[in-house]
Amino acid sequence: MSELLSNFSVSDFLTSMVSSDLNIVTALVWLIIATIISMIGGAIGGMILAGKDIGYSFSAMLGAMFAPAGAIPAILLGFALLTLLKTF
Repeated sequence: MSELLSNFSVSDFLTSMVSSDLNIVTALVWLIIATIISMIGGAIGGMILAGKDIGYSFSAMLGAMFAPAGAIPAILLGFALLTLLKTF
């Protein structure tokens, strides 16, 4: 693991991810991370809202499936705003 982190290209990539250097690769990685987090949140929310009525596994599956439908447009809008504000 330390060899992976000491590699110059990986270290440069991680540094560019956390230092608000937004390019196409870092945007895609952040989009994937945000989608996974929204799926986990949607699954938890689905289980809380409808777990007793339709079953916990089915409600978690529905929540995980529909949560990125709302999160992905917001993430893309945020990236567009960050890119726009970066030029000023």
